[in-house]
Order: sequence, then C-alpha cells, then structure tokens
Amino acid sequence: MLFEEMEQYDYEQVVFCQDKASGLKAIIAVHDTTLGPALGGCRMWPYETEEEALQDVLRLARGMTYKNAAAGLHLGGGKTVIIGDPKKDKSEEMFRALGRFVERLNGSYIIAEDVGITVADMDTVHEETKHVTGISERFGSSGNPSPMTAFGVYSAMRRTALEVFGSDSLADKTIAVQGVGNVAFALCRLLHEDGANLIVTDINEEALNRAVTQFGAKAVAPTDIYAVEADIFAPCALGGILNDQTIPSLKVVAVCGSANNQLLDATKHGEMLADAGILYAPDYIVNAGGVINIADELNTYNEARAQKKIGEIFDQIGKVFDIAKMEQVTPVEAANRMVENRMEASKSSKIS
Repeated sequence: MLFEEMEQYDYEQVVFCQDKASGLKAIIAVHDTTLGPALGGCRMWPYETEEEALQDVLRLARGMTYKNAAAGLHLGGGKTVIIGDPKKDKSEEMFRALGRFVERLNGSYIIAEDVGITVADMDTVHEETKHVTGISERFGSSGNPSPMTAFGVYSAMRRTALEVFGSDSLADKTIAVQGVGNVAFALCRLLHEDGANLIVTDINEEALNRAVTQFGAKAVAPTDIYAVEADIFAPCALGGILNDQTIPSLKVVAVCGSANNQLLDATKHGEMLADAGILYAPDYIVNAGGVINIADELNTYNEARAQKKIGEIFDQIGKVFDIAKMEQVTPVEAANRMVENRMEASKSSKIS
C-alpha cells in the first residue's frame, strides 16, 4: 500500500526512525531531489495513529517540492514528522537521535523547524549533522523567520491587489486576517503601516487583543471571519478552511494568506472560488518567504539578498495569474503547471 502511494506521486524515499532510549518515533519523507537536496521542516504533533503521521509527512513533503520549485530554489522537497506532544515529550536525546538519522541520509535531505519545533531543538539536531538550517544566529543563521515569511505574503498580496484592483496599493483596503500568530502579526504590522483596515480573529485572546491594540483592528469571532465584508481574505491559521461550507460565505474579491493547504480539495475548491469571482493566490507560493530565507543560510546568510529574493514572490504570483488567464485554468492549476514545467526541464537537461 505504501509503495503504491509512493509510486502514485513519485516519492523517492520514506525513512522510519525509531530510537528506544529517547522515545523518538519519526518519519522522514523525501519526495523529489530533481532540483537539488530536499529541504523541509520537522513537525512534532501528537498524531492519534501512525497512519495519520505517515499521511501528513507524505502530503507535506510533496508540498515542499512544489513550494521550493515555485520559489526558484535549487532544492527539492522533504519533510519530517515526530509522533509526540511537543509540550511534554521533548528531550535533548530525542533530537540528537533525529540528527543522526538525518546525517545518515548524506545530505539528500536538509531539516529545518516547523510546527512544535524551536530553534533550540534544531541546535540540538545540529550537534549530530550539518544538514540542518533554521538554527541559532550564533551559527550564522537568520533567527526567527516569521518577519520574512510575512514580507513574502505582503508582496504576494500587493500583486494580488494589482490584479483585482489595478493598483498594488493596500491603503484603505479592508483585509480579513484569520489567525494572528507570529507570521500574521508581522503581516498585520505591514498592512497597518500601509494604511489598510484590518478585521482579525484568533482563538488566542491574548494574540487577538494585541492586534486590536497595536493596529486598531476590529476583532470578530472565529466563525464570523468568513462572512465579513472585506476586499481580501488572508487565511493565516489552519489548512482546509476553504471548503463547501465556507466559500459561499465569503464576501471578498481575493484570497491571499500564509496558511498551508488552504483549499480542502485543491481542484474542486479552486474552481469554486473562480466560479464565485474570487481570485485565489496559491498558498505555497504566497508563504514561501520562510523557506527562501532559511535556504539562504546554506550559502552563508545575507539578509539583504534573502529579502530581495523574497520580494520576487510579487513576480511569481504575477506569472501564475498570467498563466491562469492565458490557459484558462485556475491559479492552483497554473501554479502546478509552472512548477512541473520547471522540474521537467531540469530532468530533461540531466538526461541530455
């Protein structure tokens, strides 16, 4: 069954990692290394079953291939998941053990942080392998990637505004932001500085109140964010939130946010948005600022160079919209075609 799924989406390698002494139970999935070594974060989550963890790591690894390719990086896609509660199951021994598993892959996979993982955890992994990024600044790292990710989302949103309003200015536009965590809070700051009006929601009352206080945002209940009158909806929390129930409620002309896998069904719900006259900016291009930033660390980190590269997300989203119009497909399909064409060209050049 696993081999059938690997064959369907052409995964290269799935590694099951077990270390009895530390309690480590992890899965590393390497999806594709056509463009270079696979780069992707490590997620720690209390998965209810091993099958759930496997499905998550496979989905996320494939998503990283598309994200890295769309960002123009010479990197493939991979991912790691650790089965466990990040609040109580972590130990130094666990992350050192994980580092040894990464080291055995001989550079075909580069690990970084993701949900439930901290820079300190990656520092511990770094004790066992050099194939890690997103580590402490004392190692030449960039530190917290959230502001850079937010800058990428902001750049994409400006290009999305240009597409639907004829101007990339966000002044006086109303942006509905779902979730105000680290990335979204930094995004709200940029939007506020531009003169945008913010409507925000979050299950975390403290985070919500901070956005209201600092940016003059209007707070609404989590279930109400879909139906507010706004220009752009920015999903910056959970995935799968654009679905049969929520899309009919939207009163916006565009969707552009930082959350991963926003469409519950990429094909079906991408078409639903298009049919509703709502322009969708594909999430794996919009939120690529973080991975672009940590990828720069592989060449001795340069903040100005990383920010310049992240700013190019403006043009990447523009290419997606152009392809979608020219080929009369949804932006999701256009983004996928752009990525697959780049990968196919790379494969062809290697063969020749």
